[in-house]
Amino acid sequence: MNPASRTTSTAMPRAMAVAFARRRQRGAAAVEFALVCGLLSTLVLGVIEMGRLLWTWNAAVEATRYGARLAVVCDMNDSHIKTRMISRLPTLTTANIRVTYLNPPAAANTCTPADCKAVQVALTGYSHRAMIPFVPMTLTLPAFATTLRKEYMNSAANEVCQ
Repeated sequence: MNPASRTTSTAMPRAMAVAFARRRQRGAAAVEFALVCGLLSTLVLGVIEMGRLLWTWNAAVEATRYGARLAVVCDMNDSHIKTRMISRLPTLTTANIRVTYLNPPAAANTCTPADCKAVQVALTGYSHRAMIPFVPMTLTLPAFATTLRKEYMNSAANEVCQ
């Protein structure tokens, strides 16, 4: 047997073994990519949803502050207060907003513009709905309240209420 035929005969099975191993591994990268991509997309969606929740939380706090500011300068029970709060956070409803006029030690909402001492605007029962596909999740935000001392309580004195 000549040496050239011997190297060819041993090289051929090795090349076939490498080709067979490559054929067995075909598609493994796609499976690994699918697993990693699924985990990564879940993580990205979670981060985005957390950002939306924090934005909504901040908008709810700002809406109560804005409503309290309007309540101390506008007429008592002015309809603009709740309407403008809803403009800050459009998913709010008037049922979520409570405006309370305070004159301690008297009961709440028993004062007149002349003797009211403060106004408290509260946001309760507001739910944030997640937008993650296939995960119907709703989170109820805690109650937010802002109390400010009385200023004018007269829309004629301030054009903000118009």
